[in-house]
Amino acid sequence: MNALDIENLHKSFDGVAAVKGVSFAIKKGEIFGLLGPNGAGKSTTINMIAGVVRLGTGSITAFGYDNQRDYRHTRRMLGVVHQEVVIDNFFTVDQALQLHAGYYGVKDDPAWRQLLIERLGLKPHLNKVMLKLSGGLKRRFMIAKALIHRPQLLLLDEPTAGVDVELRHGLWEFVREINQQGTTILLTTHYLEEAEVMCDRIAIMNHGELIALEETQKLIRRLSRRQLRVWLEQPLQEVPAILEQYLPQLKEDGNVLLLNLPAGEGAGKILTLLAESGLRVRDVETDQSGLEEVFIHLTGMKGGDGGNQSRQ
Repeated sequence: MNALDIENLHKSFDGVAAVKGVSFAIKKGEIFGLLGPNGAGKSTTINMIAGVVRLGTGSITAFGYDNQRDYRHTRRMLGVVHQEVVIDNFFTVDQALQLHAGYYGVKDDPAWRQLLIERLGLKPHLNKVMLKLSGGLKRRFMIAKALIHRPQLLLLDEPTAGVDVELRHGLWEFVREINQQGTTILLTTHYLEEAEVMCDRIAIMNHGELIALEETQKLIRRLSRRQLRVWLEQPLQEVPAILEQYLPQLKEDGNVLLLNLPAGEGAGKILTLLAESGLRVRDVETDQSGLEEVFIHLTGMKGGDGGNQSRQ
């Protein structure tokens, strides 16, 4: 049984399609990334999973329970950190956390609550009302609130948006810990380097559709651009024609030759061609682009367009 099964999910707002036939499954215990540019449909999908947006058509099943028919079971199994800051304005941090587990029919666990308070740095702020918290502290509270009832599946929709580097690193360390203890994670983030490191598998959405779904490193290896950097014993004035297919560039006054490797091709063929060209090679190095370049390639975005994500 999977932690989450989504089948042929559709959703429109005022006749405009936000999610178009999306299907994917998340295995128990994995960290799954759902990525996409502004308006791709990520947050709409998250909100349908969480039950705060009605489904158009399709089905969502969490641990075998349909999130429409068995909504009480599914709500109890899920913890959600929404992209928007959602807080209980007139409660203190301590009051809100003591009450919140009860909303799911779960008895308050003081030891677990104190662990969340300690790990998320909320202890000095327990007696503050929400209105007095900074943006970063509100995010910390939302994460604690989402985990207070010990959910089996945690939905993180841009959890580190607008927070400091220290909190980001602390949060990801904590997420890894609870994942190792059995909690399944569904993550959206515009920090692609975080997704690359954190996620076992990645789905990429664009214009409401799923355009990629694969193990993270396999996707990067399959679609990313690799470059071979060759240091030459003697400077080169002109690149041999036999190497033109690799889009060569000369650098450092002809002492360095850059060659682009096609997806899926190793460096062996190029090294053979270098030898056949009579070039004397001093050293070689391969560079592989990461998830960001794959993301830009798949979505057709220009570099830097993915800095902020919208509600959808």
